[in-house]
Amino acid sequence: MNNLYLIISREYLERVKRKSFIISTLLMPLLMLALMLAPTLIMVLSGPESKTIGVIDRSGLVAADLRDIDDLHFSQLPTVMSLDSAKTIEAFGGILEIGEDVVDYPSHISLYTKGAPSMQTETVITSQLEEALENRRLSRYDIPNLARILEDVKVDVHMSTFRIDTEETEATSSIVSYLIGMAMAMMLYMFIMIYGQMVMTSIIEEKNNRVLEIVVSSVRPNTLMFGKILGIGLVAVTQILIWGLLVCSFSKWIMPLIVSSMSSPDFDLLSAIGQLGDPAYVLMLFVWIMLFLIGGYMFYSSIYAAIGSAVDNIQDASQLTSIAIVPIILGFVFSMSVANDPNSGLAFWLSIIPFTSPMVMMARIPFGIPGWEIALSLVLLVISFLAMIWISAKIYRVGIFMYGKKPSLKDLIRWARYK
Repeated sequence: MNNLYLIISREYLERVKRKSFIISTLLMPLLMLALMLAPTLIMVLSGPESKTIGVIDRSGLVAADLRDIDDLHFSQLPTVMSLDSAKTIEAFGGILEIGEDVVDYPSHISLYTKGAPSMQTETVITSQLEEALENRRLSRYDIPNLARILEDVKVDVHMSTFRIDTEETEATSSIVSYLIGMAMAMMLYMFIMIYGQMVMTSIIEEKNNRVLEIVVSSVRPNTLMFGKILGIGLVAVTQILIWGLLVCSFSKWIMPLIVSSMSSPDFDLLSAIGQLGDPAYVLMLFVWIMLFLIGGYMFYSSIYAAIGSAVDNIQDASQLTSIAIVPIILGFVFSMSVANDPNSGLAFWLSIIPFTSPMVMMARIPFGIPGWEIALSLVLLVISFLAMIWISAKIYRVGIFMYGKKPSLKDLIRWARYK
């Protein structure tokens, strides 16, 4: 036990003290938040420069309905002015030419700009032209207040969804649950892949340096492998705990400030804030992430450890790593489809099979699935990683002494059968 503790401490402290770990742990939540806010900031900060568009309306019906918006201004030109003459006017950043029969043929519209036009400029002009042409077509029906009537009959439905199969009737939002589930599945996918491969890389490096030959003279190979897996796994757990603390703090103190500063948020946004603004709910999600991360990491890292012990370099390991990489990728891919119907039979079985259960179950949990399904998935995952560690340990004790031969899958199976 003392040797096991020393191995775990070495693997853990060696990685936690690295600047890369500290920087990634603190900056990753901020980076994720920045990625969510980036589209809005880009739209705000990169608006188009002030521009005046000259309008030649050959029909004489549309130009009067065009309105100045923010930095985009319209200036009506005489209908008889030629396009070439209008292009020579320096004050205009572009010329909008509207055809004489534009009401019947909306495609008879052309925009000529000096330089590349911005997407926002095109969108504003197009939307105003559509509205103006629709009004002109409506006026042909000679029905008083037809535009107002059509506006009055428009309906924007916001349906509240409630669960009745729980002890307390609670409001839910499938969109919010889907997004939370996919974020959790993505997090588990990244952690299992990154830290599992970290175990394999560490073993290959020590094997190449002949360090393992010295260490196994005083430590059993099984103890060495198990200590390495636990030590690196604690690094992942530490990172998740720090992220959980940061997110819970954001949920408790920052989210209420965001809600108070919003004037008229839409329904989906309110649902998202309602869930993410509950620290207890966020904490519960991180507890499930922690449990399935431990199970999924132990299961796959033992496979990576066996692969790392069987090869001499990363290049030789690339073929065998598909044994671990393909199921992880499939688990994440299946989680995207399962989140569309979390109560289907396919979703249930994929969240029970250990190869895919960590990612798929993470995608289902935000939808409020029965607790016994989560417990069953965890129990099977624990049994599976214990069995996988036992098999990998048998491969590991043989593989660490094998040099100069690239083993096949048949060789790994034969090593696992040795007593």
